[in-house]
Amino acid sequence: MQSKKTSKLVLPIIAGMLVLSTPLDFSLFPSVTHAAAATEKAAVTYKLVKQGESMVTSGVKQITYAWVPSDKSQATEVMHVLQVDLTNEFVRLDALGGKGGSVTARQSVSAMAKETGAVAGINGDVFQTGSTSEGAPMGAQITSGKLLVSTSQLQGMYAFAVTNDKKALIDAFTFTGDVTAADGTIFALTGINKSAYRTEPDKGYSHNNALYIYTSAWTGAERPAASSISPVEALVVDGVVTQVSTDKALPIKTIPANGYILRGHKNFDSGKFIVNHLKVGDKVASQYQLVSQTSKKVYTEADFQMMVSGHTLLMDKGEPAKFTRDIAGVSGTADRARTAVGYSKDGNTAYLITVEENGGREGVSLKDLQQMMKELGVWKAVNMDGGGSTTMVARPLGEFQVTLAHPTFYGTTQRQVTNGIGVFTSAPIGTIKGIVASGPKTLFIGQQASYALKAYDNYYNPIDPKGLQPIWSLSDKLGEFQEGILQVAAAGKTTLNVQAGSAKANVPLEIIGEAQVARLIVEPSSTVLKPGATISVPVKAQLTDGRELAVPASSVTWEFRGFTGAVSNGKLAVDTVEKGIIAGYAIARYDGFGSMAVLTPGTEKTLEDFEKVDYNIGFTGTPAETVGTTSIVAGIPGHETSNALLLSYDFTLGAGKRYAYATLNEANGGIAIDGNPTSLTLDVLGDHSMSWLRAEATNADGETVFLTIADKIDWSGWKTIRVDLTAAGLKGPAKLTKLYVVNMEEDQDERALQGEIAFDNVMVQYPPAPINVYHPTIVLKVGKTKATVDGETVTLPGAPFTQKGTYTNYLPLRFVADRLGAEVKWDNKQRRVTVLRGDTMLDLWVDRKEMTVNGVRMPINVPPIMVKNSVYVPVRVISEQLGQMVDWEDKTKTITIH
Repeated sequence: MQSKKTSKLVLPIIAGMLVLSTPLDFSLFPSVTHAAAATEKAAVTYKLVKQGESMVTSGVKQITYAWVPSDKSQATEVMHVLQVDLTNEFVRLDALGGKGGSVTARQSVSAMAKETGAVAGINGDVFQTGSTSEGAPMGAQITSGKLLVSTSQLQGMYAFAVTNDKKALIDAFTFTGDVTAADGTIFALTGINKSAYRTEPDKGYSHNNALYIYTSAWTGAERPAASSISPVEALVVDGVVTQVSTDKALPIKTIPANGYILRGHKNFDSGKFIVNHLKVGDKVASQYQLVSQTSKKVYTEADFQMMVSGHTLLMDKGEPAKFTRDIAGVSGTADRARTAVGYSKDGNTAYLITVEENGGREGVSLKDLQQMMKELGVWKAVNMDGGGSTTMVARPLGEFQVTLAHPTFYGTTQRQVTNGIGVFTSAPIGTIKGIVASGPKTLFIGQQASYALKAYDNYYNPIDPKGLQPIWSLSDKLGEFQEGILQVAAAGKTTLNVQAGSAKANVPLEIIGEAQVARLIVEPSSTVLKPGATISVPVKAQLTDGRELAVPASSVTWEFRGFTGAVSNGKLAVDTVEKGIIAGYAIARYDGFGSMAVLTPGTEKTLEDFEKVDYNIGFTGTPAETVGTTSIVAGIPGHETSNALLLSYDFTLGAGKRYAYATLNEANGGIAIDGNPTSLTLDVLGDHSMSWLRAEATNADGETVFLTIADKIDWSGWKTIRVDLTAAGLKGPAKLTKLYVVNMEEDQDERALQGEIAFDNVMVQYPPAPINVYHPTIVLKVGKTKATVDGETVTLPGAPFTQKGTYTNYLPLRFVADRLGAEVKWDNKQRRVTVLRGDTMLDLWVDRKEMTVNGVRMPINVPPIMVKNSVYVPVRVISEQLGQMVDWEDKTKTITIH
């Protein structure tokens, strides 16, 4: 898998596998060499398959496509399309922007749409993201026929526009203009509302000896920040100069809507133009235009309904185009979430496109995106900002507000972006056309889901369904529906039907079944098994199509070994623990598919609860510009009755990797950790910054050990987290020295630069003893019921045999499992055998060529079989998965398990 690289245009700104506990029997699994795998991957072909569509409004469809590989081992990616009929009299595309129309006040696409009344939209232009940048669009932006931001002097960057005759257009533009003083002196205008940047190809300073206009759309504190140029400014209101500053910026925070500020460079020609030719009371005129770099056609802002710039050209004349710009800055060769916009050959249909990246979905490279758009029939297209910025929102049929059309890179969190493309409708209120059921479409067995009736008119816009009396039903017996609540009973695909008067609607429902689960994951908040303990046990399912979904607690059944307890609402309450056990097992099953959490009846010790801190907790930051504080506070919501450690940080200054440390008891080398704990738990109040959360400790030999608490802080509120100390290499006695936040340089623009988090109830857990398992030597012969276990002769319930055709050696499952000290359970209804040994759980099904190992589905070449009411298994499957090795001596037909 390719690494996730930054999704932003990186420009300098002017600045003052799954790990198993037992070895796999690779002879039983499909395998290829790396070279063969590469050849095989190269031969994979893809097909664009339409999955579904729905109307957003008259003239606008929301369509979902799957990018399906010919090799089923490769991931299926998903593309989302807003197909817009530009000839529709009610439909209009326009640029979305920052709060209140600002070009420097970023916000989410949802917020943009809700603020402007858009019924759908996607994110737009790439933008600078450094701590000294306002984040204005890199390219041009025209909103409702008004040029708010001009182009940058950069090479190969294209823009999407809709002209006044409602034709789509993609082209590369340059900005030209000038300002004429009352005395007739003319000076060239370089741009409108631009952040400081380096020009191409000369790598010059954008504002050096240049004249710029800044309008009320610019709400940044400076005009611009970090230009390293002494400004000279003049305020022009209604075409008349009203203020002039000859040696510094005007003290104006809000530029009048009917005016603008002209900004030049002190002691240079642009500044001299303002000082010598613009006097208070003088009239001044400015004019500007955009010029096509391909046709040389000159456009005024009034020629366009809208324009949003992007990055490289992707499609031209229906074929993948040569990239017009280096794609390294947008991770072009990596698999990432993507946003693009294109149009049909006749220019009458616009395509707003996103490819999602979340959970098991990896996204696509730009070359893959080109192929997807070619199959879609896109004539010309440009790449927009991608990665964490990729967002599509749309108003579901019958709904009054937009919602996310698919998960973002962060899940349900939307990144704040510089601008977007919005879809608007001016259709009047029409007559009722139909009804629709609103509610979840993907469900789990045992889940309850509620649905509501919505209605829409003949323009596909929502109307109030008040007065309609719905009648609900399912097309088959996969569940029961009562008073708007569906209780799911079985897996499969079904249809939810609703009728109100003569109007009918249906919703296709997918109920996830065992066959769709590739992996079941149990993530306990603690592994300490003791009476009275309460442990959160959330369960996730990774599906064969790459989706990763949380399994509702009501859909999971539980089995316990070594203790008694109950799970309610995702929390395990431990009642009693069997004496003398080394480990207990909490086995989660969804539709028969199982996984487990291994719990050990060890001891737990409070390392720090911050109630009586008698040592110093300090703050340090890297780089030196990083600022922050640490403090012990009380009354934080959620932990009102206890103290907690609060870490506040500010990364807005400095560059590169950024760290904010809470240093613990530095005078004594940290907080002492006695013995050899295997795990650490702590409560963390998240700030959803998406930064990396870590801790540091020192081993007894002074070696530093780094502990990852969370790959990204993707939550708000309190959360209990467990850290595996053994896997991290901590060897006690040790000391906990730091708790800290890391904002890595890669994708730094996708994380918050300021925030605060809190810590409480830092605990360490100690197991009673390692989970050791017995490794006997078992010698068997094909056709013989006598065997030896560590030299002692025993009798088998049935003789091992070699299956004809497969040359696979089989032996009775219960015998080998019992002799290896494993627990075996047979489920007659499922024809499934579950084997537990140490920290390994196997599920095998009679006559099925697959098994699960610790909740992961795996193929096997030969299945278990039933012989005279006994389950026989391939020797290597059971033995090697349980940590044994198998030797075969062909001459004597002898099997040795050791």
